[in-house]
Amino acid sequence: MSMFCFQCEEASKGYGCTTTGICGKHSRTAHLQDLLVHLLKGFAVVAEQAGKRGQPDKGAGRFITEALFLTITNANFDDARLEARIQAAIARRDELKAQIGYASHLDAVNWTGTPAEYDAKGMVVGVLAQADEDIRSLRELLIYGLKGMAAYTDHAAILGCERPDIYDFMIAALAATTRDLSVEALLALVQECGAVGVTAMALLDEANTRAYGHPEITKVNIGVRGNPGILISGHDLKDIAELLEQTQGTGVDVYTHSEMLPAHYYPAFKRYPHFVGNYGNAWWQQDKEFAAFNGPILMTTNCITPVKDAYRDRLFTTGQAGWPGARHIADRPAGGAKDFSALIELAKTCAPPTELERGEIVGGFAHAQVMALAEQVVAAVKTGAIKRFIVMGGCDGRHKQRSYYTDVAQALPQDAVILTAGCAKYRFNKLDLGDIGGIPRLLDAGQCNDSYSLAYIALKLKEVFGVDDINELPISYDIAWYEQKAIIVLLALLHLGVKHIRLGPTLPAFLSPNVAKVLIEAFDIKPIDEVETDVQAMMAGA
Repeated sequence: MSMFCFQCEEASKGYGCTTTGICGKHSRTAHLQDLLVHLLKGFAVVAEQAGKRGQPDKGAGRFITEALFLTITNANFDDARLEARIQAAIARRDELKAQIGYASHLDAVNWTGTPAEYDAKGMVVGVLAQADEDIRSLRELLIYGLKGMAAYTDHAAILGCERPDIYDFMIAALAATTRDLSVEALLALVQECGAVGVTAMALLDEANTRAYGHPEITKVNIGVRGNPGILISGHDLKDIAELLEQTQGTGVDVYTHSEMLPAHYYPAFKRYPHFVGNYGNAWWQQDKEFAAFNGPILMTTNCITPVKDAYRDRLFTTGQAGWPGARHIADRPAGGAKDFSALIELAKTCAPPTELERGEIVGGFAHAQVMALAEQVVAAVKTGAIKRFIVMGGCDGRHKQRSYYTDVAQALPQDAVILTAGCAKYRFNKLDLGDIGGIPRLLDAGQCNDSYSLAYIALKLKEVFGVDDINELPISYDIAWYEQKAIIVLLALLHLGVKHIRLGPTLPAFLSPNVAKVLIEAFDIKPIDEVETDVQAMMAGA
């Protein structure tokens, strides 16, 4: 093997990618990501010791958060930026070691090297460095949960919302992966990760709504106009806020792609007449859609795929996103904004977008909007007009078996309502599913970053119906996963006590048979089955 990675749903043959990632990640990039995570563990050990000695590094949590985000699937393929972050991690760790006078035998705490040594080091410090498959499985489950948590936490921090307790947990959990802990101790940390994940998702929800208002029911145009445009993808709302402000009066329109669709639901962005609509579908179709768009594309976070020649000279990255050779928009200066002038000037020279489709889609059913309809929803449940809610959130992907989610949406009876968040919705958000007494049968809460709404709605319904167990509610979970943000959402749901979750299109390759058995026995996690079988079971509450 020249590499080993099994952190996403596309792990080759359900085992792991061993030469090149299905995502397009080369072996050297995989080694650099492995090494960065390894060094972050060492930095966490030192940061934990500094806190215990009363000399905390107050910026350690934010640094670790940003660095972990770089290693999420489809976030950053740029080796130069990974190398720079590795050197920054070594420097920051060593500075803190010297400050507190800390010594350790751990390789992660002591290793330093040159770029020429990264490739060789990658396999030594990577996933397979742990021989025991159950310990390896639980460590990686914890680390992938932390990566997902890092994404939510970074987005919140960008908007000025931070919580030291989240950073403290991330540091402690990373440090714990360097120790010889038992399966039971690691399981406890994984469960705690789910609890802190709920806190992180709530923090991001607070940050987004405080900055841009609560999402509202909104019809979003999926056609195009005749002006040149800029297409923004990823998840970062502050990036789109600054882009909309800078494109005012320029004659350049702005369109969202994939997970940026829910930006249209926020009141703050509705005042921009050049904010036209959504272009295209989920992240994995970007190669054809970016080529057809004709104008500049801004990737703000993860979900970038190998860049094609047809749009290579029009692609820009920013934040934690990166592609080798792509123009990168620098971070905003303190108190300032990012400079998107290069995109705007390029857009003025480009043809308008090629039309892919016409019409509108409706969304904006985050928790505040659903709670505003609570009386209507509860009445529909009590009268039997709504028999069951099916949560079909999470990620989309290339796997052909994902047509299952389209088929489920079409096969559900007319008294079932779908709750969704994340790009999984692109499997069914353009279907005409109708409504139940004015309540749409598809309620889109937003991005995967808005998954907190799904948990919040369930908890509020638990209060309204006066049940003791969340599993007594008429809600079933049919979750599609792809990358590590879905893992923290899954762990958060497990922390809340949700059982009988269907997870697909495949179960994670990083779950060893024994760890999978524990989760299945404790929470009744199920793989997806035939559509008709699953629909009947979910409608029966099984």
